[in-house]
Amino acid sequence: MTPFDIYIKYLALKKHFTDKKYDYFKYSGKTRASIESFNKRKDRYFFEKTSRKLNDKEVVEFFVSNFITANDPSTIWIGELVNNGETNYKEWTKRQQSLTYLLKEQSEELFSNNKLEDVFNCSKGHPILLKKFMGGYLSIETLVIYDRIFQYGKNFDKNLLDPIWETVSLKITKYNPFLNTDMFHCKKLLRSIINE
Repeated sequence: MTPFDIYIKYLALKKHFTDKKYDYFKYSGKTRASIESFNKRKDRYFFEKTSRKLNDKEVVEFFVSNFITANDPSTIWIGELVNNGETNYKEWTKRQQSLTYLLKEQSEELFSNNKLEDVFNCSKGHPILLKKFMGGYLSIETLVIYDRIFQYGKNFDKNLLDPIWETVSLKITKYNPFLNTDMFHCKKLLRSIINE
């Protein structure tokens, strides 16, 4: 990938994680940008360095890992990627490699102290699930997997009208297509934990 190609990926993925209407996959990562605007950027060196360091797949993973780590992906700027990007990417890679273990550990902790219906109950404000995520006890990957299985997101969207949930909901929705995991295995694992 050329530095300009990486710049396009950055713009497309940033738009994917911040714009409800833009879908990175639907538009094949295309976005408007000109080589002239790229050449005027003072942070061009970052894209040049990245083009020498990462392959095509790793470039996408690098940006995804940083956008899902950010509290507000729309505020990410290149300086943050220079300072914290590698760390975020390494932590994300570790989570991908131990996804089943992470899901098992977090689910055992969550469901040993709470009933299934209580975890997803949002009738009295923020549910346990959201509080645990905001407290750092659950990963975004676990939330995505739970949404695939329990489909709680639509209910939360309808009943939780606050900016905290809206931000998390968008992050779950936008991250979902990037998360590759064996859902059959995840369901089996959760069934054994919840039915204990």
